[in-house]
Amino acid sequence: MTVLVNGTEIVLSGTVGDLYWDECFTASDVILALAQVGRGQDVTIRLNSGGGIATEGAAIHSAIAAHGGRKTIVVEGIAASAASVIAMAGDDVVMSPGALMMVHDPSGFTFGTVDDHEKQITALTALATAMAGIYAEKTGKGVDEVRADMRAEIWMTPEEAVSGGYADRVLTRASGADPEPQPTAFDYRLFEHPPERLVALSDRRAWTNRARSTAAAPAASPRQQEKPMANDKAGSEPANFTFTQAQMDEAVSRATATSVPRSDASAIAKACVDGGVPAMAASLLAEGVSLAEAKTRIGAAGEVKNLVALARRKDPNIPEDLAATMLADGKTVEQARAALFDKLVAAEEKTAIASHPPAALGNAGAAASTASMEREIKRAGLSTKEA
Repeated sequence: MTVLVNGTEIVLSGTVGDLYWDECFTASDVILALAQVGRGQDVTIRLNSGGGIATEGAAIHSAIAAHGGRKTIVVEGIAASAASVIAMAGDDVVMSPGALMMVHDPSGFTFGTVDDHEKQITALTALATAMAGIYAEKTGKGVDEVRADMRAEIWMTPEEAVSGGYADRVLTRASGADPEPQPTAFDYRLFEHPPERLVALSDRRAWTNRARSTAAAPAASPRQQEKPMANDKAGSEPANFTFTQAQMDEAVSRATATSVPRSDASAIAKACVDGGVPAMAASLLAEGVSLAEAKTRIGAAGEVKNLVALARRKDPNIPEDLAATMLADGKTVEQARAALFDKLVAAEEKTAIASHPPAALGNAGAAASTASMEREIKRAGLSTKEA
């Protein structure tokens, strides 16, 4: 969201670039707002963003840096990733009390040949080098020192940002002033080392449609996602794989370069995110499927995940990532349902034989176990047989 207030104040809140959040801002928005301010006029820019598209952040940085008047950038809530690049354009970078700043390496997603992956590595390296130059100019650090900060993904308090040269001062709030601004809506779990309070906000305020990973199966970090993904099965989804929105935008851009209309590509990508199967976007867009077909396959994948979740309520020993495995194997909903039914019956038979010996209790053994299990599974929506 880009808002010009009182002629000399611009508010930048939300995602950097036009992605899939309702609240976002682009380089075009910023250029227009600066033009309305007037080229030689001083301007205050209030920034609250978790980041977004790296190249869009670089373009916004250039637009602000080129403005003729004095630029005061106030970080309210957060300036992370691409948004921290924007902050570096300020002549005076001010951190609000309680705000955060984060710098890290850019990330991207590639599908295609070895040449495609190598080109992406070259592009990411060039982008990281360019970003390091921006940070180095502001902080006075060497490029190598800044690159170390970026690789480590450092999160800074206002005082730490000032100490590191990424900001100039901490805002002093008058007694009785407005409450400290909160970080803008963003899925902070996509980062490698996010503060726990931001992760908690993402959970509590539903800033994502993806379930949080467990300690036993941590989510892939953005830099881990830069690695080539070998995935030649339509609709497959590696366990705990998530897309950043910048990666999704890259997938859409590649798809629209072939045969998929951009509006359909965007709708498919958003449907994958909303359906909890973001990794399907790459394969669906690469295949050039229609929006209708994509929705059908996304719905089927979601149904498989729901069936596994229901089955695990009955038997917690069923692997949590079984849905991802089934999708990777190309199983249909009916095949997944049948496989889960067999697993649950086998588990019930094992328990019945161990706990209730037929000879002692008159138990009918496996046949009775199967009949009992069918009734239970039908109530859970897993059985394909009539009662």
